[in-house]
Amino acid sequence: MSNFSERREMMVDTQVRPSDVTKFPVIEAMLTIPRENYVPDDMREVAYLGENLALRNGRVLLDPRTFAKMLDSLDIQPDEVVLDLGCGLGYSTAVLARLGAAVVAVEADDDLAAEAQANLSRENVDNAAVETGTLSEGADKHGPYDVIVIEGAVEEIPEALLEQLKDGGRIGCIFQEGTLGVCRIGHKSDRQVDWRFAFNASAPVINGFERKRAFTL
Repeated sequence: MSNFSERREMMVDTQVRPSDVTKFPVIEAMLTIPRENYVPDDMREVAYLGENLALRNGRVLLDPRTFAKMLDSLDIQPDEVVLDLGCGLGYSTAVLARLGAAVVAVEADDDLAAEAQANLSRENVDNAAVETGTLSEGADKHGPYDVIVIEGAVEEIPEALLEQLKDGGRIGCIFQEGTLGVCRIGHKSDRQVDWRFAFNASAPVINGFERKRAFTL
């Protein structure tokens, strides 16, 4: 049987800490949450690889470095409510639930959402709930949120989603720009979001976050 706790330590020591992730709550969460329990059974052995893991229907589990650096930049506080978009099988939600007060997770695929909720329940993550819905629409009825995290790349973010972010809140995601990806953190103030460069990263663009193509004859 694989020693997953050793793999978790190795992931943190070789992928997370060397990437300038310094906030103790982030490191502690990634040392604690069993990543192997939030992937399909046949992927448990590769759960700690340093790359995006393809789940289903275009959803990926972000590689540990990218996810940890995004969380380090977002600096989630223990009293904050987080919206997790594209939660896959629930790993990101479990980590966010350890950092914040509560997490609302949204997944577009019914089966993925049901599996994510089952995984979280089995792991006794009781301050998070998974809903099925269109990711680009967020979860307005539970907002506004202190933090929004998008588990994949975007080309554009709908204004209606940014409106679900509290003034003083933050949003983190990867912007796909041609062949390159850039993680930015948006800080909301006076109803405007100011985007700041965080680091380079890549992930598939999530359905609903594509740039609207101009129609030409």
